[in-house]
Amino acid sequence: MTMRLLHTSDWHLGRSFHRENLHDAQRAFLDHLVAVAEAERVDAVLVAGDVYDRALPGLDAVALFDDVLVRLAALGVPTVFISGNHDSARRLGVGSRLIDRAGIHLRTDPDGCAVPVLLADEHGPVAVYGLPYLEPALVRERFGLERGGHDRVLGAAMDAVRADLAGREPGTRAVVLAHAFVTGGQPSDSERDITVGGVASVPLPVFDGVHYAALGHLHGCQTLSPRVRYSGSPLAYSFSEADHRKSLWLVDLAADGSVEAERIDCPVPRPLARLRGTLDRLLTDPALDRHADAWVQATLTDTVRPADPMERLRARFPHTLQLLFEPEGAVEDGAGSYAARVSGRSDREVVEGFVAHVRPGRTLDEREQRWLLEGLEAVRRDAAEREQETVR
Repeated sequence: MTMRLLHTSDWHLGRSFHRENLHDAQRAFLDHLVAVAEAERVDAVLVAGDVYDRALPGLDAVALFDDVLVRLAALGVPTVFISGNHDSARRLGVGSRLIDRAGIHLRTDPDGCAVPVLLADEHGPVAVYGLPYLEPALVRERFGLERGGHDRVLGAAMDAVRADLAGREPGTRAVVLAHAFVTGGQPSDSERDITVGGVASVPLPVFDGVHYAALGHLHGCQTLSPRVRYSGSPLAYSFSEADHRKSLWLVDLAADGSVEAERIDCPVPRPLARLRGTLDRLLTDPALDRHADAWVQATLTDTVRPADPMERLRARFPHTLQLLFEPEGAVEDGAGSYAARVSGRSDREVVEGFVAHVRPGRTLDEREQRWLLEGLEAVRRDAAEREQETVR
């Protein structure tokens, strides 16, 4: 027998998809999650952050979360949640000490990184450590750090985990939940940028010493090593995820700490399609019939913008949500919407691009780059502190 874990993350309850309401799709996913937990007789559910899409979730999103907590508790399945960078840690953690008694463990306080949820099977104890999203500017002092970014603070948290584990019964298996951008992971367009605060990514070896690391933040399911995996989001939240296979990880943790993992597919509310070509081709090509029921992003390559393109596209593809124009043969002249030109770029890249535009031929020197990072970090820190103040 093994310890069986169900790893998920990045629910983003309350989020829409290009203004399409996803409430029913998120409810269907949570139904699926509970059904899988029961059918597979899992020993614990691990939710690696971004439960909500925003710090102040709407009532419908809160109702979904409340319902799934009740259902998991009724199954008697211990569930460990951590807060992500989209969540308000303080709000998500309200009532955590009481909810612990029902087997629902909300880990949102950085001070509790080295305090595990203790599970057990016939082979002995399993210590599950929940590391909430650690914003460097807000948690450095807690870990005794004067400087450093995500790599330093997560490294300090993992040092505390390893120190606690060293004092436990020999043979104790260790599982960690973390919400971070780990080197080697592949991002999509729908994750919020966390590059401010020093080094953006953390190295894979930071998780050395534990038997399984259940990661959240990146929306694509991916394996960084047999012991370190992202579950990805259960639903697509951008067209960049059109080719994603949305799933859960069903993880078996053996007596010797070895890991086997299987992907369990999530329900798909509607497929995504990214179509490119002239409007005439998109309207007539029979090969595109299979996308008639998909959510569609259409990129038109006509040299002259056609009349009423969205209306005409929706006659064939009723669920067309996004229309882009990239004329074939056009010379890039810097025109186009500001949103299109900065799409997918981090805050730092946007500012550096602006400086390059107004000061051509001269890049930022080392001192200016330091000022830029300090300024961006100050903005992020102030925003995070204001968020905390609204909770008090």
